[in-house]
Amino acid sequence: MLSHVSLGVSDLARATAFYDAVMAALGFQRVWTAEKGVGYGPSAAEEGLTLFRQTGPVRAPGPGFHLALNAPDHGAVDRFHAAGLAHGGTDNGPPGLRLHYGPSYYAAFIIDADGHHLEAVHQTR
Repeated sequence: MLSHVSLGVSDLARATAFYDAVMAALGFQRVWTAEKGVGYGPSAAEEGLTLFRQTGPVRAPGPGFHLALNAPDHGAVDRFHAAGLAHGGTDNGPPGLRLHYGPSYYAAFIIDADGHHLEAVHQTR
């Protein structure tokens, strides 16, 4: 349904270091780099997330919004969370089962330096 999601960032170099780490933890890669932005996806042919440097104040989406990224397994969720914290993110929920979402819903939550709420989730159906 979605082609991609774009996020505005205040410091592209800082955001790129952060997203390189958290996206790699989930098996994604940087698929393009330009002066004002970067893109990430599962392969060079598939972009899913873009970051663009903003010249004015960056405002993350409001309450209720977060970007949930699929993880291939529990270990990837754990690595995502650790990478996010190691690269300037804020903990918003450590890795673990979230039984209120489902019996196999394993997730972790972080907030990047611009206030974007991110989740990595693995679940079996």
